[in-house]
Amino acid sequence: MTIKNHTFETEVNQLLHLVTHSLYSNPDIFVRELVSNASDACDKLRFLATSDDSLYENDGELAIKIEIDKDAKTLTISDNGIGMNEADVIDNLGTIAKSGTKAFLDKLSDADKKDGNLIGQFGVGFYSGFIVAEKITVETRKAGEPSSEGVRWVSDGTGSFTTETIDKPTRGTSITLHLKDEFVEREDGEYSYLDRYKIKSLVSKYSDHISLPIQMRKEVWQEDAEQDENAPVPNGEMILTDEWETINKASALWTRTPSEIGDDEYSEFYKTVSYDFDEPLTWTHNRVEGRVQYTQLLYIPKKAPFDLYAREQQRGLKLYVKRVFIMDDAEQLLPMYLRFVKGVIDSADLPLNVSREILQESRDVKSIREGNARRVLTLLASLASSEDEAKQAKFADFYKEFGDVIKEGLGEDKANQERIAKLLRYATSTNDSVETSFADYKARMKDGQKAIYYLTAENLVSAKNSPQLELFNKKGIEVILMTSKVDEWAMNFLTELDGTPLQNIAKGAVDLGDLTDDAEKEEVKKQEEAFKPVVERLKGVLGGRAKDVRVTSRLVDSPACLVVGDGELTPQMAQMLKAMGQPVPDVKPTLEINPTHPLIARLENSGDFDDLAEVIFDQALIADGGQPDDPAGYLKRINKLLLK
Repeated sequence: MTIKNHTFETEVNQLLHLVTHSLYSNPDIFVRELVSNASDACDKLRFLATSDDSLYENDGELAIKIEIDKDAKTLTISDNGIGMNEADVIDNLGTIAKSGTKAFLDKLSDADKKDGNLIGQFGVGFYSGFIVAEKITVETRKAGEPSSEGVRWVSDGTGSFTTETIDKPTRGTSITLHLKDEFVEREDGEYSYLDRYKIKSLVSKYSDHISLPIQMRKEVWQEDAEQDENAPVPNGEMILTDEWETINKASALWTRTPSEIGDDEYSEFYKTVSYDFDEPLTWTHNRVEGRVQYTQLLYIPKKAPFDLYAREQQRGLKLYVKRVFIMDDAEQLLPMYLRFVKGVIDSADLPLNVSREILQESRDVKSIREGNARRVLTLLASLASSEDEAKQAKFADFYKEFGDVIKEGLGEDKANQERIAKLLRYATSTNDSVETSFADYKARMKDGQKAIYYLTAENLVSAKNSPQLELFNKKGIEVILMTSKVDEWAMNFLTELDGTPLQNIAKGAVDLGDLTDDAEKEEVKKQEEAFKPVVERLKGVLGGRAKDVRVTSRLVDSPACLVVGDGELTPQMAQMLKAMGQPVPDVKPTLEINPTHPLIARLENSGDFDDLAEVIFDQALIADGGQPDDPAGYLKRINKLLLK
């Protein structure tokens, strides 16, 4: 047969270098990865065979087999699943198809590269075999294709691989690891990977939940075996028979009663479905009865994946129907803002031939998606409200990683908007070291306060120094400080909470209602009348930049600030949209001036009125997180005024 030489794509070379030199501090992990891949191959065959049972080729007993050859120093993991043809082999073993992997590899720091948990973020566990193997041989044939079209793939993991066509009577894939010497004779006292006990213990630890039988050849004592009397096997030694024995429980974990499953089993199963090497933060396992019946096993990860905000990246839950695997990444089973959740859904009602298009339209799937969202939010709420310190710490860890993505739900999931809002945490103008909930804020509201006040800003420093806060600080009114880029967008959808309106203090005229006494209101009216000429003149100078100019009572130390109308874009939001290349409507802010500030008091009699007006506007824009349209012109005016 002709042997073809191939070169790994650049990303695979980078990955192989990481795998063999930095990642995987625990080499045992390769067993889990390869067994999991074999299980997926069998699941895919079982699914495809629901519409074409000829793919079974008269062999419907799916299984995974592990063989040890001590003489050849090899360990082989085989399955009779879907198998691969030559194109599949090159695509699956020579390239990394997952979007974003190259960017991820490029940005890894040296410290990151030593973190064995990172490999799970892009799920390419086949390459873990090179931790223990100096060479890997894969022999495979795709179900339904002629035996003469088998493929052999061989590589030492150093940059290239070969393929050749072989005759393979059985479908499926076998992966043979030619072990490195250090994993044949262990110097650390551990059993080697050629030891039957070692492999059985690893399968028990990592893969006991696999629903397929994982088998090894049965061993018996020599004197118990029927064999030729001249066989050169001493009494008392173990010999292999032709009989296979199952070494795992071979029952899908999610089908078992939760009380029978230990935390370790849940954690190991999570690692299999998520390709994450870390423990899960928490999980929920339930059987849902009703119009739609299904089992849900949902996990919250500890860490956000590197591509969390790549919304186009395919992600979702594993979908089974009556324990038959249907598809990975069924994104229709969760709303987009919960895209970080991992796990399994096993439905009793969906058809076996369900497709992604059918899932999109199915009422049953809509019911499952809504049920999953409620279950996850309830789980998070129980952590957030718990008095147990460990659970509180878990919620704090969750919010640090996924708080921003949860906020997307305010605009995407109206039915659960209140549940989501109760999970949100913010700094405030009176305490920026504590994450405050809306409920905590409401409990501290002043007598007569009718609204929940908040301010959006680029960062905490900008928020705390915003001119918009001056009156609120003077009166001792707490303001929630929102500093995430998603906050302003999300708050467009949350206008009230438990009957209390939410008010952005940078939008609209300030109205503190009962928190402002009659004398203060009367003083504002007097100042408005006194400064009418200045206001009119400012309108004339700034007509092209400001929608309006007015006297305000919200300022104490600053000469001016900018506000926008309700429903209009703030300067920060406009800036963010511009940076994203999005079209930005031409929204002019209102300039509010502080009549008690000396700079405003001097305006009317200033010979540099126009320059001062422009500078005051630009300074207000900068304080609000924006940038002057003409930075050079701004500096020129500043220098001119300084010289005077």
